[in-house]
Amino acid sequence: MTVQRLEHVGIVVDDLAAATAYFTALGLEVEGKASVEGGSVDRINGLDGVRADVVILRTPDGSSKLELAKYHSPSYEGDTGQPAPANAPGIRHILFAVDDIEASLAALRPHGAELVGELENYGNSYWLCYVRGPAGIIVELAQKIG
Repeated sequence: MTVQRLEHVGIVVDDLAAATAYFTALGLEVEGKASVEGGSVDRINGLDGVRADVVILRTPDGSSKLELAKYHSPSYEGDTGQPAPANAPGIRHILFAVDDIEASLAALRPHGAELVGELENYGNSYWLCYVRGPAGIIVELAQKIG
């Protein structure tokens, strides 16, 4: 058995339109949209009565994808209302290599993006920063120097 590829990363969001706008502002492209429900969806999720809308986004080169999902039911009761910090267990961030980090930040700010820390010259190799976006998702941006 061998893994063939990483197909996509799934992210659950409260506002699907806002999250889609955020990631398309970064340069991802909408590949497809769907509404899902029914017995097989319930069994896959291990939940009863799943109704969700899904948007699949891909990077311009087609090598990577994100699945954004908005669950209409069942409702999630565990949210504390506070975004998880960058060191909390679980998936905390996804990284996108960009050709112009300042332009990427400028494109994301109208969509509510906020720097978690600072834009940093890391070892004179990369410009790096963490940006918090929709549903508290942390996106790391990386621009190679030189």
